[in-house]
Amino acid sequence: MAKIFASVLIDTYNQERFIEQAIVSVLEQDFPAADREIIVVDDGSTDRTAEIVKKFGPRVRLLRKENGGQASAFNAGIPECKGEIIAFLDGDDWWAPGKLRRVVDTMNSDPSIGMVGHAIVESFEEGAERIIALEHSERLRLNSVAEADVFRLHRCYLGASRLTIRAELAREILPVPELLIFEADEYLFTMAAAFADVVILSDPLTHYRIHGANLFLAARREDGGLRRKQHVLEALDSALDRDLRSRGLAEAVVCRVVELVRAEAAQLRLMLDGGSPRETYRTENTIYRILHGDATRKQKLFRHITMIPALVLPPKLFYASRGWLARQPWYVDARREYLPVPKFTRVSAARHVQE
Repeated sequence: MAKIFASVLIDTYNQERFIEQAIVSVLEQDFPAADREIIVVDDGSTDRTAEIVKKFGPRVRLLRKENGGQASAFNAGIPECKGEIIAFLDGDDWWAPGKLRRVVDTMNSDPSIGMVGHAIVESFEEGAERIIALEHSERLRLNSVAEADVFRLHRCYLGASRLTIRAELAREILPVPELLIFEADEYLFTMAAAFADVVILSDPLTHYRIHGANLFLAARREDGGLRRKQHVLEALDSALDRDLRSRGLAEAVVCRVVELVRAEAAQLRLMLDGGSPRETYRTENTIYRILHGDATRKQKLFRHITMIPALVLPPKLFYASRGWLARQPWYVDARREYLPVPKFTRVSAARHVQE
């Protein structure tokens, strides 16, 4: 096989606690230094992030810019990459040993593979870990409704710290809409999946850090986080709907791809601004149908019963009541003991990849 030169693009903002571990996890990869470059895009950090990155020069190149969010970091960093492929890493995550070689070998095995994702290890601040993985490595492409159904439930394997994409394909997709201060990776990998094959490896090759400063996971009403998240999801929905259609993707496939993003944005809007009970009921049923299609009859019956209040209560009151209930220890214990929340829908691509 011919050698592939790889660019590693690390985006970061005020991650002085984590950025050194991220960089070291790349430097310690079993991959020739001569065959890769490391670029850190500092999105206007006000802490010691840039100072820490500079310690690794000249092995690591630092690009500093005004704060603008993840999309602007990608738009600044991707054109600077000299590699044939670009492997992404968020500044608060880190790679497992062997990650870079594994994804490069996969890309090198078949030029029609435009993007590679993989399983992750969720790493919590208290030290606990949880592996999120497929049973088999899979190959898919956004060229049918059936493939779109698989894709939208496999998004967690394609986020920034899991994503490797051919540089030519990434540049063709640019610019990423800069309203996507986060979720820019979802725009990038969704657009890429429409025009090239995607392989998702079952190997857990990235540690995804779960912590209070994560922009997506830590969204709170008190600091405007939920509103920010709502606006980002609405922007993602609009951009994907427009740009996938403009590239000639079938309407049925586009609708399937954006359905969950649109419903999640609607859920936040109803929670914050209110609306009609009928809209709440429809939105919640859409999310449940997509995420928990394999629920048992007993679980579905329980769901129907608990959704009755959504038909009569104003949305803001319904979501406040549901949030209060979810915080009660007796309710949490009862659900765990007698009627656990159903697991995510199990879907599988038509093509399994030989391990």
